[in-house]
Amino acid sequence: MNKPQIKIEVVSDVVCPWCYIGKRRLENALDQLKDRFDFDVEYSPFELNPDMPTEGRNQKEYLIQKFGGEVKYQQITGHVTKVAAGEGLNFDFNNQQVSPNTRDAHRAIWFAKRKGKQLEMKEALMKAYFEQGVDLSKKENLAQVAAQVGIDYDKVMTLLESEEGLAEVTFAEQQNYQRNVTGVPFYIINNKYGISGAQPAESFVQALTQIGSEVTTGEVCDVDKEDC
Repeated sequence: MNKPQIKIEVVSDVVCPWCYIGKRRLENALDQLKDRFDFDVEYSPFELNPDMPTEGRNQKEYLIQKFGGEVKYQQITGHVTKVAAGEGLNFDFNNQQVSPNTRDAHRAIWFAKRKGKQLEMKEALMKAYFEQGVDLSKKENLAQVAAQVGIDYDKVMTLLESEEGLAEVTFAEQQNYQRNVTGVPFYIINNKYGISGAQPAESFVQALTQIGSEVTTGEVCDVDKEDC
């Protein structure tokens, strides 16, 4: 008897701190449930700042303006850094100088999916941005991150210097808007259920267990069965 499979589509942006925190919490939950269910996880694009200039903006200046002042900036970044540390993530806002437009990053993730490397690429980009201070507005940096997960640097540069993948990323984003996804992270389970926000791992475990109990698995023919 095969384990029930649960499909999880994660709508997120690479510069969303709660998306990275939520990623770790979801992974924690999946690890706890791996003996009961099989999981198919994929990532879907969302741009928090679609009007961000291609070259990006000074991150601190941008966030101070967005949050409404230096004090609020310190409060919010301090809080999210502390929460991230509880999930084993080492956010360093002082080391990151640029808030990028993330459209090219999403194209790189789209390309990585075609190479069977989407999950690795997503992780590497978020780590590069939040922990390593990498400027993701620069195409060569995106290609370098891709190379770190085993994707050819030159092929990624060729992609980013063209419009390949742009239509697909734009279409996926429009689909998410039509689903009324207005904030991220957002999790779509089995194309039916929605979970909003970076829930604690325990909440993911509870929700996925309940959803998984609705998935029934009948008899199947597979390579290990001798009766069909």
